[in-house]
Amino acid sequence: MAAASMPAAPAAPGLSTIGQIAITVTDVDRAVRFYRDTLGIEFLFQVPNLAFFDCDGVRLMISASEKPGEIYNSVVYFKVLDIQRVFQSLIARGVAFEGEPHMIARMPDHDLWMAFFRDPDRNLLALMSEVPRV
Repeated sequence: MAAASMPAAPAAPGLSTIGQIAITVTDVDRAVRFYRDTLGIEFLFQVPNLAFFDCDGVRLMISASEKPGEIYNSVVYFKVLDIQRVFQSLIARGVAFEGEPHMIARMPDHDLWMAFFRDPDRNLLALMSEVPRV
């Protein structure tokens, strides 16, 4: 007698689309000026202790820490087409980078370039560019 095979369990729904990224800051108003005025990110709205921006369909939430001194953050990578041009533009607006744009990895069809900088609360941010090979 052949063993009966059990049907495969249905696949669990996978995660794919990022809807919002949160960055904790010490001063929301100062962060709004940096992200809106210095970086040029589209400002959506602000409520007490929170501000929201649109990053090409992904919402960026800036929030004050719920507990003094408590900051949680991930590195946010802003994808750009021309990293050198954006790098120069942000320097002209007062952004201090930690170094020049540089190649991180050679991929099969492009080179991955990055340049890192920090917001006024020292949260690490980056420009990233997938430069096609010619």
